[in-house]
Amino acid sequence: MSRPVVGIIGNIHVINDQYVTQAAGRMNIEAVARVCEALPLIVPALPDFVPIADLMASCDGFVFTGGRPNVHPSFYGQEETEAHGPFDRDRDALVLPLIRACVEGGVPILGLCRGFQEIAVAFGSTLHPEIRELPGRMNHRMPPEGSLEEKFALRHDVRLTPGGRFAQMFGAEVVRVNSLHGQGVCEPGERVIIEGRAEDGTPEALHIAGAPGFAMAVQWHAEWQAAEDPVSRALFKSFAGELGRARKAA
Repeated sequence: MSRPVVGIIGNIHVINDQYVTQAAGRMNIEAVARVCEALPLIVPALPDFVPIADLMASCDGFVFTGGRPNVHPSFYGQEETEAHGPFDRDRDALVLPLIRACVEGGVPILGLCRGFQEIAVAFGSTLHPEIRELPGRMNHRMPPEGSLEEKFALRHDVRLTPGGRFAQMFGAEVVRVNSLHGQGVCEPGERVIIEGRAEDGTPEALHIAGAPGFAMAVQWHAEWQAAEDPVSRALFKSFAGELGRARKAA
């Protein structure tokens, strides 16, 4: 029996300042292959070449990954500033309508870091351009120095809604996570249900109300050591459990 196919949204990457590519982090690929036991498929974030209908016909679910560029502020009613950049308008043009189509069609989606913000914006949320500049907030950005283990180390707690979907998934109301982001959700859209917040109040876990399928996201990088970390493993296993249901129902 063939494995379910999971589309992993790629990012623009330039090799030697000249050669433009589309890439996805190995840790995302490993999480999908090892924990979800699915076939990882890198999806180029180039809307002219990957029509949404074809993607949805080819994949059983999607992981919306992290990435250095941020969602362009025009998608949530703000003017572009230096604090908002850099951007990837191609990725914006692909993922925002793809997210809405997946939710409407019951196709499972999992958002990680930028993917968390994309799912939030796709359903009417606004973003803070720089969390660390807000009074009382911690610096959520990746540490500038150190090994990967140090940069992706668990840094703060997330308190979850008691009895909510994430608390049930993790079997706990408080989990400890890594932190490698500069922006964050400001005002959640009407269907965006925040179920987890960092110690400083920053939204860290959400789901989309009324979604017929799995539509959940976290602000942290759950793909890091997903097979070993119990919180990350539970998240990817829950996502995996929903793969293929929409296609079978059709």
